[in-house]
Amino acid sequence: MSSSPTGNTIRIKNKEGYNAMKEYIVMGRSNGTTRRGDPYCTLKLRNREEESTVAVWDVAPTDPPVVGQIVTFTNIQDNDGKRSARKMEMLPGIVADESHPLYSLLPHPIKREEWDRCMQQLMGYCHDEQLKAFIAEYAEILFKPYSQYPAATNIHHAFRGGLLNHTYQMLHMLEGLYPCLPYPVKVERCIIAILFHDYGKVYEYTKDGEPRDYKYLLGHIFISANRLYGKLKEKDIDEAEINHITHIVLAHHGELEYGSPVKPCSQEAVIVNLLDNLSAKTDVIEFTGNMESAFALGTHVVKEP
Repeated sequence: MSSSPTGNTIRIKNKEGYNAMKEYIVMGRSNGTTRRGDPYCTLKLRNREEESTVAVWDVAPTDPPVVGQIVTFTNIQDNDGKRSARKMEMLPGIVADESHPLYSLLPHPIKREEWDRCMQQLMGYCHDEQLKAFIAEYAEILFKPYSQYPAATNIHHAFRGGLLNHTYQMLHMLEGLYPCLPYPVKVERCIIAILFHDYGKVYEYTKDGEPRDYKYLLGHIFISANRLYGKLKEKDIDEAEINHITHIVLAHHGELEYGSPVKPCSQEAVIVNLLDNLSAKTDVIEFTGNMESAFALGTHVVKEP
């Protein structure tokens, strides 16, 4: 490393003394604008040795790289753990396919057989035939769109199919948790609420994770709860049951300051809120580099060497 006025410039040199730049694959990307109005992007990067987050200045939203693309850098500035580079210091390469050694690091949507197996197990816990039929119908309908959309722009499960994986993780955890619960819980409510809790993200984001106006005009919690309420009404489900299920979706962020219109006030709502947090926060840790700050956690991530 050589010092610079603004921090440490990371230069990788081979034995001949020339720059031998590391290859990274882009795991996630978010776009932003500085206070002066200049565009930049924040890249989540990974290779076999490390994970890193790098802000790249003067990169417009339409400029490369995209998720799955290979990038190298001539220099990366490191200022107390905050890494950045200029556009001219970033060299976008090919979009990796299965033949590239870093391709396997990319997250991918789960396979259909995993989804079906989980849903079959959960259906075995259900006793309300009307809600059970609703679950079976929408487990089938939602698999395809969820496998094409991200769950977020850059916080958690921020890749195509991330919405499916996030939903599946919650359902899979419920699958193991429900038989252990010491208190009465109507599991059908939890299943339906998990299936629909982030339904609005299909409207909030493009398939590439770019925000749409729905995100700011309505937000995914309202969209999810509103659409679910309407679909349950169409099935002539009891009004009190609809209210309980819709409440879980409205409360799944847990706290008013986190965007929930209401706080969880039922066993089912508390369970879904905690499962949502568990899935999201463990994903944040998985894709944040060692000793890097994770905004969603309010702290730094520490990983075993």
